[in-house]
Amino acid sequence: MQERYDFQDLERKWQQAWERDNIYGVTVDPNKEKYYCLEMFPYPSGQLHMGHVRNYSIGDVVARFKTMQGLQVLHPMGWDAFGLPAENAAIKHGVPPAQWTTENIANMRSQLQAMGLSYDWDREVASCYPDYYKWTQWLFLQLYKANLAYKKKANVNWCSSCATVLANEQVVDGACERCDTVVEKKALEQWFFRITDYAQRLLDDLDKLPGWPDKVKTMQENWIGRSEGAEMDFALPEKKGDFEKIRVYTTRQDTIYGVTYLVLAPEHPLVEELLQNNNREEEIRAFIRKVLNLSDIDRTSTDIEKEGIFTGHYCLNPLTGEKVAIWIGNYVLVDYGTGAVMGVPAHDQRDFEFATKYNLPIQVVIQPEGIPDLVAEDMDHAYDEDGILVNSGPFNGMKNREALAAIATELEKDGKGTRKVNFRLRDWLISRQRYWGAPIPIVHCATCGEVPVPDEQLPVMLPKDVEFKPSGESPLRSREDFMNCQCPSCGEPAQRETDTMDTFVCSSWYFLRYCSPKNDDEAFARDDVDYWMNVDQYIGGVEHAILHLLYARFFTKVLSDLNLVGVDEPFENLLTQGMVLMDGAKMSKSKGNVVSPEEIIQRYGADTARLFILFAAPPERDLEWSDRGVEGAHRFLQRVWRLIQAYQEPLRDLSTLMLPHLDASTLNREDKELARQIHYAVKKVTEDVGNRFNFNTAVSAIMELVNAMYLYKEKVPQEKQNLPLFKDGLARLVLILAPFAPHVCEELWKSLGGSGYVHQQPWPTYDEKALVKDEVEIVVQLNGKVKERLSLANGLDVETLKSQVLANERVVALLGGKNVVKVIAVPNRLVNIVVK
Repeated sequence: MQERYDFQDLERKWQQAWERDNIYGVTVDPNKEKYYCLEMFPYPSGQLHMGHVRNYSIGDVVARFKTMQGLQVLHPMGWDAFGLPAENAAIKHGVPPAQWTTENIANMRSQLQAMGLSYDWDREVASCYPDYYKWTQWLFLQLYKANLAYKKKANVNWCSSCATVLANEQVVDGACERCDTVVEKKALEQWFFRITDYAQRLLDDLDKLPGWPDKVKTMQENWIGRSEGAEMDFALPEKKGDFEKIRVYTTRQDTIYGVTYLVLAPEHPLVEELLQNNNREEEIRAFIRKVLNLSDIDRTSTDIEKEGIFTGHYCLNPLTGEKVAIWIGNYVLVDYGTGAVMGVPAHDQRDFEFATKYNLPIQVVIQPEGIPDLVAEDMDHAYDEDGILVNSGPFNGMKNREALAAIATELEKDGKGTRKVNFRLRDWLISRQRYWGAPIPIVHCATCGEVPVPDEQLPVMLPKDVEFKPSGESPLRSREDFMNCQCPSCGEPAQRETDTMDTFVCSSWYFLRYCSPKNDDEAFARDDVDYWMNVDQYIGGVEHAILHLLYARFFTKVLSDLNLVGVDEPFENLLTQGMVLMDGAKMSKSKGNVVSPEEIIQRYGADTARLFILFAAPPERDLEWSDRGVEGAHRFLQRVWRLIQAYQEPLRDLSTLMLPHLDASTLNREDKELARQIHYAVKKVTEDVGNRFNFNTAVSAIMELVNAMYLYKEKVPQEKQNLPLFKDGLARLVLILAPFAPHVCEELWKSLGGSGYVHQQPWPTYDEKALVKDEVEIVVQLNGKVKERLSLANGLDVETLKSQVLANERVVALLGGKNVVKVIAVPNRLVNIVVK
């Protein structure tokens, strides 16, 4: 064993050994219990950041711990490699996206390997390689054949200067990020997946996920947004084109008699009909253009000022027959509900503010019980609590909640409405008018129409040598060798679909490909996924709590319905780690507060980086970066190194690494305390890592053990030290520290005489008997105030405890002859003496 802790040398040494012996490669083993540990695969940006280090260090500890517990652990890594940044790099630097991505993958792979992560690199996948996106295309076709993939017109972000559709992330302050042209909304044919067909199951099956954080399940529940209400028809006095009525969805049909206006989304198809021969057409169109420049998020934000414009037209209330003004508003979305909402300003704050702003009528229809009646003219805010219906025709006097069903029945009886369950969730728009993505495997034929590409013709290859033109148009449109093809159905000339798939499609099934990464005949083998799935522990940022997780759940349910997999939920347990902060802010290049993992590894070693980031905070909380904390982690590893270095010679002749049995009766007081500290640390780390993922407290327990072993070393003369026990403690120390600091522990394991790799050893056990103290600390109180602490025998009964405390000379001195009124004793904890 070297005298100095040379982390650079030993980390390189053990990484080469692990790779040479492929110790992290795993196969299906029906005789062993499996464990699938997975961190969300990264976009290959080229550089790891501290958020990556935290995510992957957490997963690595779990994977190594489960391996040492005897499970067959699958721990893979790959790359979410399609997407916009590669195209932007191509435009900016003239580097082909494929080259840029491949170089970044190579760089990030070497960075991950430098961290000593226990990945099975034989299972590496990249979504941009044909052997992967062939199966992404195949899965698209399975959804297409199941009528779950379809094409329809949808509003998209359109840049007239670049003549292209922009993703939301390409729109900055309402303008194109490339040319600063104001972005417009434009209706184009787009591909969708029918995720709404699974809305109820996606909601219900959240109950199957007790291993997910409640906050994530709540976020998904809110995104799916199930509501129960009614759809009702507001008739138009005069037919407008094909429209005779406006259908409205509401959860508050109890307020139908309080409707004083109705608001349409600017994109509502009726709007164009209402603008015909309208003397305010230009003014209304200007308002619509303004609204359409806002994102959906901005339009639905609670902070945005609600704005609208009157169309000059009216519809009729389905129950009263009264005229209701039709407005267009900035807060209504065409693809939520029906694209039309009814305004009830007396009982909805948003509607109240809108009505007050535009001087619209306010009609009270719910009166609170037990207080003076509401008067519309005197209201300064909406009354949105429950109460008794008024001004509501035959429903007057009913409690409003009871009237919900009664009014829905009335609407259905007259054919003016129906009960309806609605979801906020919209179908998943997967089309991207970009180049760097998986081509959608559809051919457009003048004779046959829309034709899916046959399985045997997959993959539809993405050309690598493309030219990005200043127009911003996808290069695929100008590649005749890509565009032009034969119709698979009739053999006549046809054209390929030039849209590519949203990268969320790639990440919605990658965990299945890891099960059969080299399979050329299937996306995944059923036997493999039946063994490995579902993922036992999934780890990633909370920013993916909605879309990625929702889409992965949807894909898994579809594949289960198609009998391609045997599970209908992909991730059994989920851990969403917090961010890494510096000075209270997320690390960001723009803020100049980024710490490079490479710099930390170069200066202190990967083990130090891992240990600090796991010790500094519980994994689900944000972590504040601390240079002092990093230095402290490094000093601790040096301290462990020096401790084992100091015992190289004394322990040399001891062949037994760990004691098979611990006989406490043969140990003196100091040895018993050392044994207790050893076995307590093993117990604490086992429980904290295995049950709670409290890595910070696990590391703290290891540090306490090291302190206890140094104390024993200093207090007990070497000739009196129990060296077999001490060596047992060192071996268990190395084993429980190994998942956190794998490189140094490999070296220390060898120096202690251990055989094989440290992570191929069984996880150490602990002896409950060793945890029992001979003596415990008893707190002595006088009239409830702590006055003394005594060390007494463990397990004394109440009466014996009282008598020994009262007989103690220090306690006698405290009492000073005072009259003892009462003595209260709690075994092994305290004695409270009540005196006068």
